Amino acid sequence: MTERSPAPGGLALVEALVNTLDIESGADKLDSPEGRARFGITPDETDRARALRESLRATLLAHAGHPPHRETPPLGDLLAEAPLIVTVDPADGSAALTPAGDHSLHARVAAAVAESLAAGTWTRLKACEAPDCLWAYYDRSPAGRGRWCSMQVCGARAKMRRYRAKGM
Repeated sequence: MTERSPAPGGLALVEALVNTLDIESGADKLDSPEGRARFGITPDETDRARALRESLRATLLAHAGHPPHRETPPLGDLLAEAPLIVTVDPADGSAALTPAGDHSLHARVAAAVAESLAAGTWTRLKACEAPDCLWAYYDRSPAGRGRWCSMQVCGARAKMRRYRAKGM
C-alpha cells in the first residue's frame, strides 16, 4: 500500500510481518508457502504468526494514537515466550540482544523490538489510521505525527471523505 521505504534495522521484519495481510482485499501472504518461507514458519506455525501479526498491528495503532482494530493477545505476553540473550562482538565490543536458542519468528520479533527500543525508533513504527488499510509504516516525519501509510492514497481518501461530509 505504501511508497515509503522500509523501516530501519529489525523493524523491517515487524513491518513486513504486519503487512502480510491486505485488509482491503483479504489477501494473506501467510497462506502461501512462499509467504511463510519469508518468515521461516511452517504451516503448523501459521496461526501463532497471525496472532503475533495482529497483536503487533494493535500496538502499531496505539503508537499512532488509535484504539486496537480488534481484541488481540497482549504483545508482551506473546513475546515473553521468546527469551533473549546479550551477545558481544569481540572485534568491536558492540552488544546486541539476540534470540536465545531458537530463532523462531517470535524470538526474532522480540529481538527487533528490543533493538528498536534501544535505538529510540520503536514508537515510529505505526499502523495507518484508515480502517480499510491498517498497513504498517515507519513514520519519518520530523514531528513523528504521520497518520497514513500513503498521503497519496489513504490520506487523500480521508481528506476527500471529510470534504464531502462538510458539503452535505
